[in-house]
Amino acid sequence: MAKSKKKRSQDITEHSDALDLKEGVFTSNDPKKIARSVKHSAEESHRRKSSPFRAAMSMLTFYINRAGDQLTKKRRGTLEKAKDELRKDFGREPKG
Repeated sequence: MAKSKKKRSQDITEHSDALDLKEGVFTSNDPKKIARSVKHSAEESHRRKSSPFRAAMSMLTFYINRAGDQLTKKRRGTLEKAKDELRKDFGREPKG
């Protein structure tokens, strides 16, 4: 069963019904690049059901949560910084 869940999560990340993400966006080591790409995807999507900010943050959070223990501390840190960059890009206060 774990294998099917893994596949489902990967499928959602790669073929989200709400966002068309650039391939490999979450593998970048640059939090600003990740944030810009996810923001662009959220703003361009006409299928999302919430605001661009919420859609982008949800996808980033989904990826972090689904990767779970598979993420190294460095990788998780990069993705958490990307969330802060996303907040800045949308004119919101970064958490800190």
